[in-house]
Amino acid sequence: EDLKTMMAAELEYLAEAGYIVALIHYRSSSQGKFPSQLIDCKTAVRFLRANADKYAINPERVGVIGRSAGGMLAAWMAMNTDGFDLGEWSDQSSKIQAAVDMFGLKDIKDFLRKDMIKIKQPGYRWKTISDTHEGLLLNLKSDMSVEEMENRASAASPISAVNSNMCPLTILHGTADTVVPVESSIAYYEALCKAGLENRVNLYLVKNAGHGTPEFFQPMTQKIIIDFFDRYLKQ
Repeated sequence: EDLKTMMAAELEYLAEAGYIVALIHYRSSSQGKFPSQLIDCKTAVRFLRANADKYAINPERVGVIGRSAGGMLAAWMAMNTDGFDLGEWSDQSSKIQAAVDMFGLKDIKDFLRKDMIKIKQPGYRWKTISDTHEGLLLNLKSDMSVEEMENRASAASPISAVNSNMCPLTILHGTADTVVPVESSIAYYEALCKAGLENRVNLYLVKNAGHGTPEFFQPMTQKIIIDFFDRYLKQ
């Protein structure tokens, strides 16, 4: 079973709280370049709305939750950005009413800059920029200019999509995350506040938590998420 299906047990608490939970599959970076992943998420939301009667869904109240790469996509979905609705069920909206981002990357450009420095060091896990996570996702090539690489990274980053169509968003990030630095979420939160959206975003720094460590699946964390969804999704 893949990781997304394995997450089903960890999301059971949402079903017990009265929510219909759908696990969305989106293309990996080896299957499609950005924005393929966002297009897939938006398509899934349109599919769920088109089949709302079949699955007993309230189409007026749709939320998303994601962790790590899924967290980045949840942050993207929260922006309710136009231009990524391609394919079937085009008569339905992909806009959502609430989102939870768990330790997702918000500024790919920051990651790219760090990898550009590390690649020059012997023994680093990647040999070229094309091999990196962001290189695969954005189809970066070593012969590209730094400016072009950074432009692609910016265009694929949720922090570049901040706008007033944003739905309420809760962000959770561990202070000891060694994969996606907590500063990524702090900078994103500050960008949202600067845009005047501070009343739509909550940032929780989970003390001493790493990247997806058990702290995120404790009753206290689950309560934060349920209370948030209840506020915006339950009538």
